[in-house]
Amino acid sequence: MALVAGAAGVGFGGLYLVGLLASGDDVPAGTRVSGVDIGGLSRSQAREKLDSSLGGAWSEPVKVRLGDSDGTVQVSGISVDSKETVARAAGAGSDPFTVIGRLFTSGDRDVEPVIRVDEAKARASLAEEAKTYGRKARQGAVAFHAGEAMSTQPVTGRSLDVDGAVDALASAVPGQGEPVRLPVRTTDPRVGAAEVNRAMKEFATPAMSAPVTLTVGGREVEIGPATLGKHLAMKPDGANRLAPVLDGKGLLADPALASPLAPATDEAVNARLRLDGGQVVVASDGKAGREVTAKALQKAVLPLLTETGAARTGAVDTENVQPKLTRDNVGRLGIKEKMSTFTVNFEPAPYRVTNIGRAAELMNGSVVLPGETWSFNRTVGERTEDNGFVEGIIINNDQFEKAAGGGVSAVATTTFNAIFFAGVKPVEYGAHSFYIERYPEGREATVAWGSLDLKFRNDSGNAIYIDARATDSSVTITFLGTKKYDSVEAVKGPRTNVKQPATREGASGEKCVPQTPLEGFDVAVDRVFKDGGKEVGRETFKTQYVPRDEVTCD
Repeated sequence: MALVAGAAGVGFGGLYLVGLLASGDDVPAGTRVSGVDIGGLSRSQAREKLDSSLGGAWSEPVKVRLGDSDGTVQVSGISVDSKETVARAAGAGSDPFTVIGRLFTSGDRDVEPVIRVDEAKARASLAEEAKTYGRKARQGAVAFHAGEAMSTQPVTGRSLDVDGAVDALASAVPGQGEPVRLPVRTTDPRVGAAEVNRAMKEFATPAMSAPVTLTVGGREVEIGPATLGKHLAMKPDGANRLAPVLDGKGLLADPALASPLAPATDEAVNARLRLDGGQVVVASDGKAGREVTAKALQKAVLPLLTETGAARTGAVDTENVQPKLTRDNVGRLGIKEKMSTFTVNFEPAPYRVTNIGRAAELMNGSVVLPGETWSFNRTVGERTEDNGFVEGIIINNDQFEKAAGGGVSAVATTTFNAIFFAGVKPVEYGAHSFYIERYPEGREATVAWGSLDLKFRNDSGNAIYIDARATDSSVTITFLGTKKYDSVEAVKGPRTNVKQPATREGASGEKCVPQTPLEGFDVAVDRVFKDGGKEVGRETFKTQYVPRDEVTCD
């Protein structure tokens, strides 16, 4: 038995040796790597063949599939390691059973290639593809424009999973059949197409189908789709349903509604005050008013928007509004003395008399409660013919020209000085571009509708009453309230950075206004606060004036 076993062992070993000698250092016959036959080749020959066949697999654009779309990507940093692949192919058949088996069979076998990946290079090469392919999710939406409802259909967001794409490209040798499928991530919009279609059908389209009519104090006021649409929106609620939102405040201020609504409402009128021997007294009582609130307007309008025909008419409630200032609360509001007063004199001219007088009229009686911010533009309004203003002389692009509201800067300058000497906080102000001789240097202001306002915040701790009066040659602004300081003084510094004017021709036509030359300069004015005769604070106002060029007109 021992002899038989020994003979068998010698026979097995002999066959293994014969198999090794037969194959030598070659790659076993029938060996393929990604479809490339390298069987029977020496290692060096096999490497050359792999380099020739697979070495450029990732150097050319690679066919890929992203979602439902096919395309190509240029990728770097991924390659076949032919040396290690051949070593794997040769070594995989060196065990005794495989070697002996090859003596009696010619079976084929596939060997996976060894892939080398430079992660940084591969990710960088895919970054541009990720940028091109990616898109943000777009929410479905409904908007209103020019009296029409408009829908925006949702779009699913998508992005390339770069790390996953590198793994996918490294796991599949390009050109071996189907495109390499790269992993992508998708983001569904919260507001989908079904919700957009529902919102359009149930609300948006009916809302813009016809005007709505409101009854206010026995009057009818019609609001057309174009006006409604400017103040109407649909926004996602907590359940991502598009819900209508009406900006009642904006709609209430819209001229298309404010003008016809005005006769049906009454503004509250503040009590009028005056100084009598240094004491503040009530000159006339205040008067309650009635108004439509933004909340009441929303409540009345929204239900009408989905109705048809006569059902698009409804009533809107009005509310009593008490004036800020009454005979009863003057004392409680702290309006007890003169805080400041200032007068600007001007050369009489019809446009100045009209515009300055109108601005003073609109300002007179204003009450600014503690903490409130007062605005010249909000109080006086736009300087238009409808608001009682006429064409006059203004400064535009550093020269005089004609425009509506000219001369109003005299009121702005007077008000600025009342603010200055009352010791309250200026919030927004701006000087004229060049100096005007009738105003104090560095203590003057101008205004421009839509671009420059004059504002102050009432930080005095008590209410402020603004008394504004104009004559044919002067305007006076007085602040009544409770003084913050015993006195406020102005200390002006010298002119610096003086620049000489030039001479130029003005604009052609009737709007050209000649002007005399005046140097430009910088100036600083200190506002000095005093209590008990001692300085308790100081702040500096700096102003830069450009030269006022001499302008001639044809």
